[in-house]
Amino acid sequence: MMVRKDFPIFNIKVRGKPLVYLDSAATTQKPQVVMDTLNKYYSSQNSNVHRGVHYLSELATKEYEAAREKVQKFIHAKDSREIIFTRGTTESINLVAQTFGRERVQEGDEVLITHMEHHSNIVPWQILCSEKKAHLKIAPINQKGELLIDEFKKLVNPKTKIVGIAHVSNALGTINPIKEIVSFCHDHGVPVLVDGAQAASHLKVDVEALDCDFYTLSGHKIYGPTGIGVLYGKLKHLEKMPPYQGGGDMIKSVTFEKTIYNDVPFKFEAGTPNIAGAIGLGSALDYLSALNMEKVQKYEEELLKYMEEQLLTLPKIKLIGRAEKKAALQSFIVENIHPHDVGTILDQEGVAVRTGHHCAQPVMNFYGVPATVRASLGIYNTKEDISLLVLALKKVFEVLG
Repeated sequence: MMVRKDFPIFNIKVRGKPLVYLDSAATTQKPQVVMDTLNKYYSSQNSNVHRGVHYLSELATKEYEAAREKVQKFIHAKDSREIIFTRGTTESINLVAQTFGRERVQEGDEVLITHMEHHSNIVPWQILCSEKKAHLKIAPINQKGELLIDEFKKLVNPKTKIVGIAHVSNALGTINPIKEIVSFCHDHGVPVLVDGAQAASHLKVDVEALDCDFYTLSGHKIYGPTGIGVLYGKLKHLEKMPPYQGGGDMIKSVTFEKTIYNDVPFKFEAGTPNIAGAIGLGSALDYLSALNMEKVQKYEEELLKYMEEQLLTLPKIKLIGRAEKKAALQSFIVENIHPHDVGTILDQEGVAVRTGHHCAQPVMNFYGVPATVRASLGIYNTKEDISLLVLALKKVFEVLG
């Protein structure tokens, strides 16, 4: 896609070489329009929201709530009240675990996740299960990195109280069949939370079509600012859920004897929110919407296929995660060379990749490796970037044999 010019960071050089940024799964770069939006907010709109009657407060509130509506439209939610602003996917999952989950899960019950989950969709459920004396069940995957859907279905039973599953695996790129999973779980009376952190920047997300109960995403992974995220929840759930935190703006009335909580979504947004972050996220979604997410997905699919083909031309490269349906990343290892060493030499060539366990240690354990190299794509990447990655990997072979 001809969008690279929109991202100022590609004007810099890394160690005297052009920047090849292949770490978008960790965080995406930001288009100029998002930075302009943040600057505009702080220079001409800066005020707190919801509480003031003066001009700036009314303006900031209008922009903040407009951002909520942009999120609603982007993920095709039915009602803007179903959009909760959080710090990111991690907080969104914790919010559900500690409110909806805490009330629903009791001793002896089960929470079902998969073997490919990010730590953020493991640890909150571990905490809840430990507190409630419940059991965390794990649906298996195969060597290609795909969910064994029949085995998953066998694990759903009357004790299953909630399912948490990634839309796209951050370590493998696998796209899970969310609609099928949600439909099956709902047939058995089980609600589903979808971790959409790695999906929202690559796929057209329609929460109404998916019919999931909760969907989460992080602003910084979708070309927006850091420190802002979203929890989508069906209104019927959010209205019944207790507050996650207490403080200002999530209340209607407070006395020392009793507090009356605010309506959804404000009930879950205690304190001064990340106003600039939300408005910046809205700007990022405007930018992506103008590009058309179907075109984004098609472009990235072609680029991923090219990257896989080029990596396989090299000796000693083993691809980790070969699912039939994947989003824009590829993990791999280089025979007899630690991923951290690979990443260090790539950096010397101006190529930024992620090395490590990617906050998915159970995935690494499944493949019997301590870490992988992960090259992840964004809308600004090109075939030339992949050619430079391949050249840099050849340099790895030269230096480390």
